[in-house]
Amino acid sequence: MRIDIITVLPEILDSPLHHSILKRAQEKGLVEIYLHNLRDYSLDKHRRVDDYPFGGQAGMVLQCEPVDRVISFLKTQRDYDEVIYTSPDGETFNQKIANQLSLSQNLIILCGHYKGIDYRIREHLVTREISVGDYVLTGGELAAAIMSDAIVRLIPGAIGDEQSALSDSFQDNLLAPPVYTRPSGYKGWLVPDVLLSGHEAKIRDWELQQSMERTQLLRPDLL
Repeated sequence: MRIDIITVLPEILDSPLHHSILKRAQEKGLVEIYLHNLRDYSLDKHRRVDDYPFGGQAGMVLQCEPVDRVISFLKTQRDYDEVIYTSPDGETFNQKIANQLSLSQNLIILCGHYKGIDYRIREHLVTREISVGDYVLTGGELAAAIMSDAIVRLIPGAIGDEQSALSDSFQDNLLAPPVYTRPSGYKGWLVPDVLLSGHEAKIRDWELQQSMERTQLLRPDLL
């Protein structure tokens, strides 16, 4: 898989994309992640990529030309499954979408910034708009990092125990059951007996029951 991220602030993404699972996945050759500074595609002598909005609204807007230039250049190199725009009014990112995108070969993520991007980009260049929640961030860089992390960890080989990813919360519209580790007793706080029983069928039944109860209590909208 290859992920190309277009941003005006690539420095923000240096740390989250080069540690932990994302770092190991890149070292293993499972994914390539490239950052593209939008200012490098500006024809303005000051590398400006934004301008005032028509109509007199407040804020600044990312211009069509530099975005079109970088996306057009990337598309001359390879085909892309999606050109994603990180937008607060896009579809809400969830595990199902992460699963779908993890099957892609090549993705472009365009990070929104300022007041937004010229709407013609959304009409003619973007294929999918995704939000990470009903709130507004300074830019789309953190959203791009969140999506990249959720997608890459699903690629076979990205994490040591692939079954771990398949049992994460939301994979089956249920929250994950409680987990415990050694010691089995601490300050009188005990691990449930069933988890110490070694009876696999009973443990699986307990986990399912716990998942359903926690989902009903905390996220009934998932049921």
